[in-house]
Amino acid sequence: RKGGIFSLNVGQGSSKNWAAGAEKFSFSTSAQLSVFANYREGRFYWNNNLDLGYAIVNTTSLGNRKTDDKIDYFAKLGHDLTKTVSLSGVVNFRSQFTNGFDYTYLGKDTYKRRTSSFMAPGYLILAPGIDWHPVPYFSFFISPISARFVFVTDAWSYYFPGGIIPPADGGGFEKPLATLYGVDPNDKIRMELGGFASANFAKELVKNVTYKSRLDLYSNYLSTYRYTPTGSYQVAKEKLNAKPQNVDVFWTNLISMKVNKFLNVTYNFDLIYDDDVRQFGPNNTSAGTQIRSLLSVGFSAKF
Repeated sequence: RKGGIFSLNVGQGSSKNWAAGAEKFSFSTSAQLSVFANYREGRFYWNNNLDLGYAIVNTTSLGNRKTDDKIDYFAKLGHDLTKTVSLSGVVNFRSQFTNGFDYTYLGKDTYKRRTSSFMAPGYLILAPGIDWHPVPYFSFFISPISARFVFVTDAWSYYFPGGIIPPADGGGFEKPLATLYGVDPNDKIRMELGGFASANFAKELVKNVTYKSRLDLYSNYLSTYRYTPTGSYQVAKEKLNAKPQNVDVFWTNLISMKVNKFLNVTYNFDLIYDDDVRQFGPNNTSAGTQIRSLLSVGFSAKF
């Protein structure tokens, strides 16, 4: 069994001599693709799901800025022990397509530092475990021991040459890109061992209204490190105690409402908490809950 949904949405706005204040011109577009392919042979099954999303907005004052960028592949291979319980394994890969930026780097509206790109970061989870699927539209997977890999390409990326901050901007050294995600820039990859759980829900709630959701939880059993820049292309490494109680969260939601054969309303809501991503707070050194939502109306095709 296989299928999917593709949606394409555009929006435009303009103003002239608008006393209340508005952009002279704005244009936005977004595209989303959600596909699945599920195979079964006797007691064996292989379920695949791929979610892709990209959205960009262009305004006269700010230029181009992306508002959505997602690559999320989730696969589950299993063997039924009973009608509702299976031995299974999960593979999950997440990343983004293009560069993301901090548009107010060091508190300056004119400084734009790259904070992400394809495979920076990239996440890969490999997890053997037990899958419980009491009904066709819901499943719950749990793995007491799984591996998670965090990749960061171009690990030493800086805004200033060599990461040397000019005295006029406070002086000192920048954090290399990899350290924003808790990765040693000399290694470009961090491996974790921990517990993993994933709950999946996908169902047509009422006619022409479909809700799809996935909640992933990961608890790292290993010690982590804090990286402090000490020079150009140099960092000091401090080992921290393991904190398995600080659970990483990834929650993605998609509501699709079909108006007619071609018109569709979609709403995406994503929430992430990663204890190793410390880019928030007064000094940009704290972990924080990341939230992204996108409401769009436009063309859609279900296949």
